[in-house]
Parts: sequence; structure tokens; C-alpha cells
Amino acid sequence: MTARDLQKKDGQWTRAKSFDTFCPLGPWIDTEFEPRDQAITASVDGVVKQSATLDQMVFDIPTIIEFITSVMTLLPGDVILTGTPAGIGPMNPGGSVTVSIAGLGELSNRVGERQ
Repeated sequence: MTARDLQKKDGQWTRAKSFDTFCPLGPWIDTEFEPRDQAITASVDGVVKQSATLDQMVFDIPTIIEFITSVMTLLPGDVILTGTPAGIGPMNPGGSVTVSIAGLGELSNRVGERQ
């Protein structure tokens, strides 16, 4: 989740991505999942807004891990978050967003009012 208005105002991403509830994960973390060419989709209010496959990532996972560990230590339980395919667009309070990865599952959340 990103508060685009704050991202534009601040000129960077930290506050715009750091509100409580802005990092939905779960309902479980599968440590055995092998990302390859699985489909990933994001739907807003039932309309598919993003659709790609994991093999279309700009950087592969070993490259991402190599870069991150060149500047910080990763520990068991750490989560690496990357960008998403283009297209999600704005979400409105009361709406819903569902993200699905083939072979892994889906996560749905309601969009609330920002405090």
C-alpha cells in the first residue's frame, strides 16, 4: 500500500508506505514456496488491475538477496518486499483488494479510511 499523496508531497516513500495496516501479509508465510513462473494478479473490487508472472520480475531473487545482504544482515523471519506489476491505481475506502499467486494462495483486504 502507498499513500500516493504523501509520496508526492514528501518526495520519497518512507512515510507513504509505513502506516499501520499498509503491509498486509498472510494468512501464512510459506517457506517452501519456489517462485518460478507462477501467475500473480491483483484485483480491486473484483476487477483485475495487475497480471504478470513471477519470472517477469526486473531482478531475480538471488540478485535481490545478494544486493540486500551487501548492505545489511538478513535474519530468519525477515521478509523482502519488492514492487508489483504496473496498473493497480487508486483504491477507495470500502473497496477491496485481492492479491493472488498461483500455487500459494490469495489475500483479500478491505480498504479503510486513512486516519
